[in-house]
Amino acid sequence: MTTDLTGRRVLAVVTTYGVEQDELVVPLEHLRSAGAHVDVAAPSKDTVQTLVGDKDPGRSVEADLALADVDLDSYDLLLVPGGTLNADSLRLEEKAVAAVTTFARSGRPVAAICHGPWLVVEAGLASGKTLTSYPSLQTDVRNAGGTWQDQSVVSDPTDGWTLVTSRTPDDLDDFLREVDAALAAR
Repeated sequence: MTTDLTGRRVLAVVTTYGVEQDELVVPLEHLRSAGAHVDVAAPSKDTVQTLVGDKDPGRSVEADLALADVDLDSYDLLLVPGGTLNADSLRLEEKAVAAVTTFARSGRPVAAICHGPWLVVEAGLASGKTLTSYPSLQTDVRNAGGTWQDQSVVSDPTDGWTLVTSRTPDDLDDFLREVDAALAAR
């Protein structure tokens, strides 16, 4: 059964190269088919080249907006796909870090998968949170004050905002179930 997300707005933040294909494309298609409006924002409004397994070229996706042009207040949930190259570059983008901070401080949910939680760590928001990620990030999460768990999905509503995290594309069904729940609760 698909959750009706009509009227909900989601912002996906990415770089233009290195996003793990299924961690962007599958949530985009799922959320849009459920009625949500989803915008993809990148440092520049260019073509986003996804990768499969961090190495093989994947589908291209057009960025709807440049990060500098995003009105963060008009979205209900922030989506942070992974991909090692994407996530590592994204955490150096001030506007992306500011987006995570803005969503958390306003009590709106953030959903990050695979290496995407690096952005949460970079924003200083992992402390006190329980989350999961690609296993190689567990030390970063712990060093940032978070509790890392090896689960397909973790949804943590502490500190007044919900953080939904998953490990890999293999966890997308569980991840999207919790993303739907976080959006439906808004």
